[in-house]
Amino acid sequence: MPQRARLKLNTQQIKARQRAGAVKGLKVAAEHLLQVSRELVPHEEGTLERSGTVSADEANLRAAVSYDTPYAVRQHEELTWKHDPGRQAKYLEEPLNTEAATMMELVAAQIRRSLRS
Repeated sequence: MPQRARLKLNTQQIKARQRAGAVKGLKVAAEHLLQVSRELVPHEEGTLERSGTVSADEANLRAAVSYDTPYAVRQHEELTWKHDPGRQAKYLEEPLNTEAATMMELVAAQIRRSLRS
């Protein structure tokens, strides 16, 4: 005698969980970028380093890392300035490029985790 099974798929719930995972993943990835960039940011008194922050636009699935001092952009762009060992210009751009794969994996991991529960 043939066996029958019935499957009810709630795609709205799946999409909601997936989106929630993506939001959390974006925040985790942005925090990772902030941490890596803080290790490179020029450091004299630590003001620039402490000004780093993460913001997220959950509606548009976007996250940003920013530094908020009057000289943050100039420090980032001025390639001729001398910095302490291990500190540099392009302190945000470089880790954005070198950590891209890690950040994508952090987002993917959060999405997978959200779909398991």
